[in-house]
Amino acid sequence: MAQHGVRLRVWGPTACFARPEMKVEAVSYDVMTPSAARGIVEAIYWKPEIRWVITAIHVLSPIRFMSLRTNGVASKIPAKGAVGSAMKKGSGAIALYADEDRQQFAAQVLRDVHYIIEARFETLSGSDNAGKHLGMFQRRADSGQCFHRPYLGRREHEAFFAWVDPETTVPAPSEPLPADWTTEPYPVIAQADRASLSGERDLGYMLWDIDHPSDRTPHFFKAVLRDGVIRDIDQERRLA
Repeated sequence: MAQHGVRLRVWGPTACFARPEMKVEAVSYDVMTPSAARGIVEAIYWKPEIRWVITAIHVLSPIRFMSLRTNGVASKIPAKGAVGSAMKKGSGAIALYADEDRQQFAAQVLRDVHYIIEARFETLSGSDNAGKHLGMFQRRADSGQCFHRPYLGRREHEAFFAWVDPETTVPAPSEPLPADWTTEPYPVIAQADRASLSGERDLGYMLWDIDHPSDRTPHFFKAVLRDGVIRDIDQERRLA
């Protein structure tokens, strides 16, 4: 099975990579989860004959939280009831009045996030045409193309992205970022704040991915942030 790697820089004003153990209020992990990173990469380029695997996540901006309250509705229109009946008959009442069902949700989210995702793809079937897949991914990322708008954990947290040459050296927290990575619209990052990413930080067990064919079984891995990077994610997953 051939393997081929890419890099992608992503950022956004807010993000929420929700911890599954928190039932009522959404509380984000400290950094992006591998499953969220895979979703962003797949939003830009995916084919049934390949599978993306996240290998490393670089954290470029300091980890900061903020409280966020959003308005929503408490109930859903049952798809198999009113909607199904209306689709068969061609008419019916399927409205949901937000003013009568409004509910406020609280969340602890990340702000001003900025990451580099390292990923590789494995060829599952067909010819091993790595150059074609790599070229298409680069062109789409360079031009801002995507199958659907990628997001940072939840759809209300929009993700912006840019291609990164795999040969580019990602600066350590003690080193300044390239000038074109620190000006608007990217999060403005003070070098003194980046220093907080130095050293080792145990992030505990983190959601690795959901095994959908096996009844949506969640899998976790032991995440350690070393000088702003979680490395060898696919290998850590095998050991967890």
